[in-house]
Amino acid sequence: MNADRSTRCHARRRRAVAVVGLGIALTGCAASPTQDSSTSQDSVAPAGVAERVLQLTSVHEETGMTLLEGPTFDHDGTLYVVDVAAPAGEPKLIAVDLDSHDATPIFTDNTGAYTSAQFSPYDGRLYLTDYSGGRIISLTADGDDPRTFAEGPINGRPMQPDDIAFDTDGNLFVTDSAPASYPTGEASGRVLRFDRETAEPTVLATSLPNPNGISFTLGYDALWVSQLDANRIDHLKLNDDRTAVVSGHTAVHVDGGTTQTDSNAVDASGNIYQGVHGKPTIMVYSPEGMHLTTVTVPSKDADLESATNIAIRPGTTDAYMTVSGPAGGFIYQFEALDIGVRQSNGG
Repeated sequence: MNADRSTRCHARRRRAVAVVGLGIALTGCAASPTQDSSTSQDSVAPAGVAERVLQLTSVHEETGMTLLEGPTFDHDGTLYVVDVAAPAGEPKLIAVDLDSHDATPIFTDNTGAYTSAQFSPYDGRLYLTDYSGGRIISLTADGDDPRTFAEGPINGRPMQPDDIAFDTDGNLFVTDSAPASYPTGEASGRVLRFDRETAEPTVLATSLPNPNGISFTLGYDALWVSQLDANRIDHLKLNDDRTAVVSGHTAVHVDGGTTQTDSNAVDASGNIYQGVHGKPTIMVYSPEGMHLTTVTVPSKDADLESATNIAIRPGTTDAYMTVSGPAGGFIYQFEALDIGVRQSNGG
């Protein structure tokens, strides 16, 4: 990876948060029977072009940027997104009606820099990761009753929670980001598990090169974890009660060049939709690591620098990605290869 580019990418995210305040080996996950056999060929499908739905934000004068993240659907089909770079007083969580294109500010505060959002299957509340504040909060879908769920050092080190995924019981699995200084910096990122009731943390994996995206496999028996500083996706096999990683390996090497692997999601066939920081692109891979297709934005849509994350509306193939850059923050839509499931719903 180009060291200068890596430094700039980290600087952009650190700037966004500052101004507002396993080496392990394993077996692969088999594809679902619902997977279209046409996606199993050696050739890569033609790249898809996403359609712009609406613009949600402009570059904030206070922070010099906008960065949309964490798309997630509620039961009524409303899409929620966070703006990592929103300053105090401006919307940090926004609800979008995709039929009317109405956008409603839901939540803001003075210090948080929120990088992901997910609804809990246990209590129905919306959970946000505060990258700068080293905490996880929850609130209602209306933005009321904010509570701190977890914060503070874990095993003696402050956390930088980035993305979040829930298991079927409502326990939280979170990437704990930690950029390393190249070429001699030691990788120190982690994957954390939080008990749904006590918020008791467990460190599932350590010494990771800046983990970012996190999604469960279809069987909830393993995690797909993307590594921002390594342009790869790891497959971490969990034990039966999902309290420990029993084995793992690097499953997908992403040819990112000057770009980096950001957040990810999984469809009903187990395909992995990998967001990209540095270019408005989504890379799609089969569970066996085959590159299936690439989703881009129209070439005329200039000044866009990332497609950080996606959500596929459950029960449909309507996929929505958060795209940001000097032109502003946007929602784009494309057709996914299979329908959305819970693992497709942002994070």
